[in-house]
Amino acid sequence: MKTTQPDLTIPTHEFAGQRVFVSGGTKGAGEAMMRRFAAGGASVATTARRAPTGTDLPGLFIAGDLSSAAGVTKTVTALLDALGPPDIVVHNLGGSDASGGGFAAIDEERWMQELNLNLLAAVRIDRAVVPAMVQRRSGVVIHVSSIQHRLPLPESTTAYAAAKAALSTYSKALSKEVGPRGVRVTSVSPGWIYTEASQALVKRLAASGGTDEETARQGILQSLGGIPLGRPAWPLEIAELVAFLASPRAASIHGADYVIDGGTVPTV
Repeated sequence: MKTTQPDLTIPTHEFAGQRVFVSGGTKGAGEAMMRRFAAGGASVATTARRAPTGTDLPGLFIAGDLSSAAGVTKTVTALLDALGPPDIVVHNLGGSDASGGGFAAIDEERWMQELNLNLLAAVRIDRAVVPAMVQRRSGVVIHVSSIQHRLPLPESTTAYAAAKAALSTYSKALSKEVGPRGVRVTSVSPGWIYTEASQALVKRLAASGGTDEETARQGILQSLGGIPLGRPAWPLEIAELVAFLASPRAASIHGADYVIDGGTVPTV
């Protein structure tokens, strides 16, 4: 598997004068999005529960917990006070730490945690900032979903996959409502992304299995049913797709879901 990041040429002024908010933008694909928008000339902001350490993350950081209605209200208030109303919003926040055991092992509290994090955070943020986009008849909203809304892994991620499926449906509904009023809405569904967390997982699997990292990576690929491209996506590749969809180059793209998974989803 090739593990060298691609060299992508970045337009340096395409987001000049734009205010961009990326939720969950302190690591992984979210961090790559922050850097990509900043490199394109945007004023960028993000939020997470804890401030990043040991990084030169560009833009404004707001400490906040988006998994609750109160946390969203506090975060959005700070965002508007510091940056003003965003022109582009990317809902990158998401994830799951549910244990295995199938649907019966997911209790009420875990279901609500997965829904709050992977669905309702985006709904609440949109409710706070999209009306201003509608009023000025300009804005872009991108929801980061997952291929798991089509390929759920029932052993451990049923609630996550269900929440992402709901997010994709919500994104489509929002696009139909606000598109005629000047606001573009799209969604992006990544497969396996080779983040620092993924790299750490590979190292753990290699160590626990007494194999090398390439063997461990191939084991993950097999568990996903294979990735025809032969590798996961790099965070900056996700960021480049998001940047394209947010840019004027994609001015006619609206209401669509873009899969970026190296061919993992086996159907049309």
